[in-house]
Amino acid sequence: MDIKVPELGESITEATVASWLKKEGESVEIDEPIVELETDKITMEVGAPTAGVISSIKVKEGQTVAVGEVLGSVDADGKALEKPSKEEAEKEPEAEQEEPEEDTKAAEPKAAEKSESKPSEGDKIMSPAARKIAAEKNIDPSKMQGTGKDGRITKEDVSGQSESKSASASTRKSEGQEERVRMTRLRQRIAERLKESQQTAALLTTFNEIDMTNVMALRSEHKEAFLKRHGAKLGFMSFFTKATVAALKEIPAVNAEIDGDEVIYKNYYNIGMAVGTEQGLVVPVIKNADDLSFAGVEKAIVEFADKARSGKLSMGDLSGGTFTITNGGVYGSLMSTPIVNPPQSGILGLHKIEKRPVAINDQVIIRPMMYVALTYDHRLIDGKEAVTFLVRVKEFIENPERLLLEV
Repeated sequence: MDIKVPELGESITEATVASWLKKEGESVEIDEPIVELETDKITMEVGAPTAGVISSIKVKEGQTVAVGEVLGSVDADGKALEKPSKEEAEKEPEAEQEEPEEDTKAAEPKAAEKSESKPSEGDKIMSPAARKIAAEKNIDPSKMQGTGKDGRITKEDVSGQSESKSASASTRKSEGQEERVRMTRLRQRIAERLKESQQTAALLTTFNEIDMTNVMALRSEHKEAFLKRHGAKLGFMSFFTKATVAALKEIPAVNAEIDGDEVIYKNYYNIGMAVGTEQGLVVPVIKNADDLSFAGVEKAIVEFADKARSGKLSMGDLSGGTFTITNGGVYGSLMSTPIVNPPQSGILGLHKIEKRPVAINDQVIIRPMMYVALTYDHRLIDGKEAVTFLVRVKEFIENPERLLLEV
């Protein structure tokens, strides 16, 4: 039975074969993950269509495939290849056995006379299976510590090494050398979408600053009771999410998008939360955020952050956003200009909280302040609307009781 590329989600037609989790001749159970695909948004596993044996692998790792394309096949009636015992896998052919210590000097001239294709001195302590994997993954054995007998590098030692890490270990030998690594599909897509955003939209950024005194005091006063009651920590993101939704309701253009020569105004509020991962930036979406409580928002944020970092986000988690919030403050950013995530028309950038002197009632007082930025598509949103939106967010955060009273 054929192993095919499944439907990948909204507007996604192709993926890259990231890695094969099974090899030809290995047995699999139905729905057991056998190959990992990487799209421009998520990494997903493809399960076996039936129980049996992997009879063929038609697409190599790193190749691009389309939806419905055949990746390989599973033979339901096939028999798995017999796997050698651990001792057999680690055992070298006689010609490659380590020579006695006293014969080392005599062996060195002989080694020089052998073919250039022969393994290096470091490779001589590798099992055949380990050498094959090391060659395929470009792993430098001299930088590995073997766990087999007498320090022999086994298959298990090598198979756990990722290609990117091994490439890094083998190419970063000294300062000034270069390393060339192929971009992941996620990184390629991020680059494409950010460039698309700059080229197609008239982007402009407006700034403001927020006095975080009151919201910090409110959070400090109730965080323990909140955690005990809801099982979630009370963070600042729930306040900003609720403030954003309230401001979007007042300035609907910021929640809209341009479609050709029409404007689509949305009466629902799906707030994207930008999350940084090792693979790149992803934006899971909190659906209908206006219907959620503070606890509901906090739980959704934690769940999405965990799924993002473990690579378990689904296409549904990433689709349908109407507006995005990105928090550069967690990395120490004081001020930045975020880029709109098309086809959305606005993105709110949060930054680090820093104590600064501010003038209040003609007196200079030290207050915890945060710069906030709204980048918006000027084709749709006028400056007055953008500034008003950001002022409303500021007012809601500086007076958090307004969020509760909806005033």
